[in-house]
Amino acid sequence: GGGGGGGERGDNAGEGFSNNRRVSINSDRDDEQVSRNVRKRGKQCTPGEGLPFYLGAIISTLLINGDDNNASQLRYKSASDVYEDLKAMVVQNLSHHRSNGQTDDFDHEGCGRLKFPKDLFYGRQVQMSMILHLLQSSTLLGDQPLMALIAGYPGTGKSTLVNQIKKPLADKNGFFIEGKFDVSARPDKVLASALDSFFASIHASNSGQNTHMSMRWRINDAIGSGVSCLYDVIPSLRKFMTESTEMDRMEERKIGGDLIGQRLKYMFCKLIKAIPCRSQPLVLVLDDLQWADKLTFGVIRMLMTDPDIHSFLFLGCYRENEVNESHILSTNLNDIRDQGINFMTIKVGAIEMESVNALISDVMCLPPTLCRPLSTIVHQKTGGIIMFVQRLLTSLNDEGLVWYSLSSHRWMFDLQNIEVKEMSEDVVKHMTEHMGRLPKKTQVGLKLCACLGPTFDAAIVEKALNGANIVDNFLESCVDNGYLQTKGDSGYYAWAHDQVQQAAYELIPLHQRDKFHLLIGSRLFLSASTSETDRFLFYIVDNMNRGMTLVDNPLQKYELAELNLRAGEKILERHSFQSSVKYLMTGIALLENDSWEKKYGLTIRLYDAASEALCATGDFRTLTALAEKPLLLARCFQDKLNIYNNLVRALSSSENHEKCIATCVSVLSQLGEFLPTHIAPDILSEEVTEVKLALVEKSRQDLLSLPVMTDTKKLTAMRFLNHMLIATYHSNQPLNLIVVFRMVRMTIDYGVCNISAIAFACYGAWLASSPNDEYEGAFTMGRVASDLMKKQSGAEAEILPRIYVLIYGMINIYKEPWQASLCKYSEAFDAGMISGDTEYALSNITLYFTLSLFACGTNLKESSQRLHKSIQRAMQYQHISLARVLAIAEQMAFDLMGTNSNAYETLLGLDEEALQHFLVRKNFANAVRNLYQKIKYVSYMCGDMDAAAKHYDLQEELDANFSAVPASTGKTVFFLVSTFIDGLIGLYFARKHRGDEVK
Repeated sequence: GGGGGGGERGDNAGEGFSNNRRVSINSDRDDEQVSRNVRKRGKQCTPGEGLPFYLGAIISTLLINGDDNNASQLRYKSASDVYEDLKAMVVQNLSHHRSNGQTDDFDHEGCGRLKFPKDLFYGRQVQMSMILHLLQSSTLLGDQPLMALIAGYPGTGKSTLVNQIKKPLADKNGFFIEGKFDVSARPDKVLASALDSFFASIHASNSGQNTHMSMRWRINDAIGSGVSCLYDVIPSLRKFMTESTEMDRMEERKIGGDLIGQRLKYMFCKLIKAIPCRSQPLVLVLDDLQWADKLTFGVIRMLMTDPDIHSFLFLGCYRENEVNESHILSTNLNDIRDQGINFMTIKVGAIEMESVNALISDVMCLPPTLCRPLSTIVHQKTGGIIMFVQRLLTSLNDEGLVWYSLSSHRWMFDLQNIEVKEMSEDVVKHMTEHMGRLPKKTQVGLKLCACLGPTFDAAIVEKALNGANIVDNFLESCVDNGYLQTKGDSGYYAWAHDQVQQAAYELIPLHQRDKFHLLIGSRLFLSASTSETDRFLFYIVDNMNRGMTLVDNPLQKYELAELNLRAGEKILERHSFQSSVKYLMTGIALLENDSWEKKYGLTIRLYDAASEALCATGDFRTLTALAEKPLLLARCFQDKLNIYNNLVRALSSSENHEKCIATCVSVLSQLGEFLPTHIAPDILSEEVTEVKLALVEKSRQDLLSLPVMTDTKKLTAMRFLNHMLIATYHSNQPLNLIVVFRMVRMTIDYGVCNISAIAFACYGAWLASSPNDEYEGAFTMGRVASDLMKKQSGAEAEILPRIYVLIYGMINIYKEPWQASLCKYSEAFDAGMISGDTEYALSNITLYFTLSLFACGTNLKESSQRLHKSIQRAMQYQHISLARVLAIAEQMAFDLMGTNSNAYETLLGLDEEALQHFLVRKNFANAVRNLYQKIKYVSYMCGDMDAAAKHYDLQEELDANFSAVPASTGKTVFFLVSTFIDGLIGLYFARKHRGDEVK
């Protein structure tokens, strides 16, 4: 049995081992006492002295005599086995082969406990070679990001496998960023925490100022002053960017609604993209992806589809048994595949028996042949799950079935009792059973720590115990036993594996868990000072929320709701939107029916913050339902404004334009701004007259010298008028003009705000498209808008995408070469993505491709490929209307190339004819117009003049039926080209029917 015999007390050096297969634990304890007493007289060596362990085990085994069954199992079966073990000793040159006095790391005091290396890396050579190949490809080629997923059951060594890449990556001067999700932790802080740890380590490292400086330059080039918006979520980035300017800090400001989440996602991508370079590749590792959040998956998709990111490898680990086809991970992976991104899935399963044998040989410092009988049993009982192997050996050691014999100077094991030992096939259940045999005081500590989450510090443990009696040096003993690990010198502890935490948690009976959590949370809350409550807030709230069903006292419910509000608002400031929603919605659920009367302040704050968080996450359906109560029960209009603001954003983003317009009109009426709902020609004519009278004799300098708007009501009204611009542009263009005129008049009457620049740009676009050809006036308004934008301190980047859509998409096209606008659209796209205004960022890129296809000689194949990526990005951000416009442009490229590809299939699962019927049925007039113009253009270019004429008539019919009032805020290049094609179609039919005056 591989040295399964036990050493006798006394000196038995002649035979090496006794013939007994098992020596009692007491015998070994006596051995240890004898060892200590004899050593005082200088007559016995310590375990680290004498022959090396490995060689001593071979010699002792060769000296075994006797013919009984026990002795025969201990002997070598052949000389070849001895030879193989000796050869292994020489070839592998293991540290435990060293001779007398050289075993520096041998712990004499703890020699009765098995010690495992930090990384149990065995039997993964094939998987490792695949990862190394990916690393080599990302380094040598580096032309596109690479991705691989490591899938396996819990405890199979996925994380250990990934960690093996650190050394070869360091040899290439590369960077390594790692984060780990946890079922009990907030998922939306994982990526930020990983980046924070990375920049903290880079800042503290001695890698050289050149490395630091070049990375700072890359970050500044990629993000510019926008990097300051990441300082709150990545504090160490602020320390690293020591060259940041004062302007960076000045531009930190609050951005509302869904812009925050979009901005953060894009900024994470830009930051990660700036870290690597050709000579310094980056590997990003995210563990336990099955618990990842929507934001993280969005970042991964953006990184993998970015054509400009180089020398980057993403590795994601997940538990294969917890992910099915409907899981969020599966759906996101399918989306990534649909976007043409190929990735490798590396399966990590059980290790072979020989790998288990190598592990035991290394841990016990025994030759492989002598370990094989034990390894066979261990492999059978654990199925080769490496974590299970470790925990089984640890429990066998604790139970005395594996022990270190001081007389024989080697590890021994009782094969017979190990083989008949009954144990669970589940590693968590096995560990729980093992923990259940520990002293009660230790169990109490383990249960408490399991409820505190994946990481915690000694102070929180002490507070949670609140005088409870546990063993001395509890945390240190947990580290020694392999349950916990220390996190550097931070004073924090982390579970060695989430399965270990789960095993400790299983010690709490199921029916008592809610009560246990509530007890811990209450202890922390009652014993903490004001400053400590803020520090321990999430530990308190998380535990009390688990037991909230046991809270029936209304005052205690309100108290817990207040704590959830504090937690939700705190992480809302840090842009952890998903977690913020969880806390705030829990707080709302705790409110009593009379909360609007008895706890009005708490109630309105919860609803207000929840609407902000839901808008940021894009959960518009929940937001719409949530808004009903506060809009009905809030005591004053002022308390409803922020909820109204978030609601109209949600309605606009979800294309519910009519309800968005109706809500804005209602809010504006309460602010003293009344808008007509049915616009007759005389009403529009009156509005035009009034705005022109307001502008008469106003020079460009006069407009730039207007005072700053200070009236709170008017500022709020301007904000809601701005919300209406997109909705009315898509569904009610006459009202869109009224909105623009009203914004211009309010600016002249009450002063300038940041939205005023948008108002003047919209007015300029209308002038350019008016029948009177007022191009000079339009150009002047465009310059006013541009100058006002530059004067808005801190707000320029936020409104730039909107201004550029209007100036370079609808005004300057009448005076400047179209090609000159391309670089402006690219600039506006980047600015919009950085500020979070993805809608106008994508509007600029739509104009970019429209110009490219019609007027700038761009290669059609290249344009179609880039258009496809832009469609995917629009879909990621849920901007369906823009995705449709881009899909129409991509289909035009396909048609002009003569291919049979269908750009609409991945978007809506429709062909062009079905899409046309869908858009007409939904009354999406602008989309229908774009589709008719595209078909008309392609038909003309392909010589199908009858089809071109048919769609000209359909377009004219659409324009006639869309509104009795001819109105348009502005016309893009697409419209101008379409009008030119109309003239060519008319010319063709005039020449064809030259003799028929009617035709």
